Order: sequence, then structure tokens, then C-alpha cells
Amino acid sequence: MIRKAEVAGAFYPDSAEEIVKLTDYFSKVYDEHFGLPNIKPKAVISPHAGYVYSGFSANAAYRVLKNSGYKRFLVIGPSHRIGFYGSSICDFDVYKTPFGDIKADKELFNELKEEFNLLCYPAVEGEHSTETQFPFLKHYIPDASMVELVYSQEEPYNIAKIIKYVLQKGDTGIVISTDLSHFYDIDEANFIDNKCIKAVENYDKEALKKCEACGKIGVEAMIDVADETGLKSVVLDYRTSADFSGDTSRVVGYMSAAFY
Repeated sequence: MIRKAEVAGAFYPDSAEEIVKLTDYFSKVYDEHFGLPNIKPKAVISPHAGYVYSGFSANAAYRVLKNSGYKRFLVIGPSHRIGFYGSSICDFDVYKTPFGDIKADKELFNELKEEFNLLCYPAVEGEHSTETQFPFLKHYIPDASMVELVYSQEEPYNIAKIIKYVLQKGDTGIVISTDLSHFYDIDEANFIDNKCIKAVENYDKEALKKCEACGKIGVEAMIDVADETGLKSVVLDYRTSADFSGDTSRVVGYMSAAFY
């Protein structure tokens, strides 16, 4: 099975050259204003909107993830297209990107499918929350292999079990995909999104209750595992769609973070 690049040319350029132009620009601006932490993360949080909006934050996450030394990854994101109970993993052979194919990690797929009795919901193919991560992963870690997991009506506890299992392997990293609040004015968005940031920085479950992230289930699961296993967290970037569009009346928030 081939995981097609369903949202190439929409959420991100379908040309590797155009993506490199964006990532080079994002990296240049980031380095001029911030300091990329010298850490080896075990997991990152990355947003999943169009690259012109959220790519700056996502790019920071993958620049840090490159330092992890990992070559295999589990990419976790929420379903936006269909609703179902639980989580889905499908037995792909490759994941298509403008940079070339990412090889599916068959060993990890088989382990997760058997250990957690996971099913494949074919209708989730084309989910953008996970697919938008693939070009960044292939660009920064060209020899990476991966498995895609998409969840819908799921308990954070179940995702946490999967994350903990994967991290205990010691050679596999985690990508948690989420955007933050949607379509508030800039002040309200900043207020709500600060709850998400506080939750990630301090593993604050009360703050997380007031966070309006489409991937909050994955974030909560990651926080639980990080808190339990003693991982530290650092927020790499926060911004909204207004940074690109200039429209502060209806914005979407984006955050990237790392756990190490």
C-alpha cells in the first residue's frame, strides 16, 4: 500500500525546492530572533496547518528532532475527515513526499498492531494532521522510517500507553501533531493558547482542560508520559495565523515543543 501525498499542493508545496526555500527562510528568521536549544528530544509537538501559517513553528520542531539521533518514528495526529472509535494504523509500504518516499517501519507497525489490537480505517488516508509532518521528517532525517497513527474518539490513556511503549524501545521518536485554538480574535486566542503552553511547560492538567487544541488528546497523552518518565519539556515557538495573514479578528494558534 502507498500512502499518497493527498494534500501536497494545498497544505504544502508539491515541490521539494519550494519547501526548502520555506524551511531555509524559517530557519534564518528563527535563528535571528531565538536560540534553538541544544537537546536530543525523544518527542516533539508540531502543528499541521498550511506551511505559510504553521510551518515556522513546525520547522523548529524538526530542526531539534534531527538532533535526536533516531531514525524511526511514530507520527500521531487527530482525525479531521471521519469519526470513529479508537486509533488507526494502516499497513503502508511507503509514505509519499515531495522529497521522495519515507519507508514504512514494518517491524514497529506489526508490534503496535499486535500489542494494542489496533485496526486500520482506510478512510483516514489523506488526514492532513499527520501528512503535513511527512515532508519535514523526510527533509531533516532523509533515512527515517515511520508509522502513522490517527486517532478519533480515543482516551488519552490509550495513546499514552502506546507512546510509553514506543519510547521504552530507546530507538524510536514520537511526533505529536496539533494546532491550538481556532477562530478567536488575537487576544482571546493568546489567552486560550497560553493555557496549552502552560500545560506543556508544567505538565499542568488543569490548564490543559482550558486548552482548545484539536490534538489535545495526543498532547495530554504525551504530557502524562513525560511526567511519569521524568522527561523535561521546552516550548520552541508559539504564533498565530495573524503573523502571516495580518488578520487578527479570526486566528488559529500554533505551537511547537520538545520533550527530552
